[in-house]
Amino acid sequence: MSKTNVALSSLADKWPSSFVAREKVGEFSGGILNPRTMANLDSLGIGPKGRIRISRKIAYKVEELCRWLESRSEELE
Repeated sequence: MSKTNVALSSLADKWPSSFVAREKVGEFSGGILNPRTMANLDSLGIGPKGRIRISRKIAYKVEELCRWLESRSEELE
């Protein structure tokens, strides 16, 4: 079985901001991601690059989040 990456840049086109708050990753991804999972992956150092902190909130750059999702996805036949 060959791995085929999925293009998810259309998620970025539909998002109204250049950042996604961690608490909104479920909404951004159509329910695929959970904010708690993202926090756990960040703590392990395997979450998306380019995240920012404002006060106690974490946000991800939309382009980096899409790139990260694409790198972790594959199309199944």
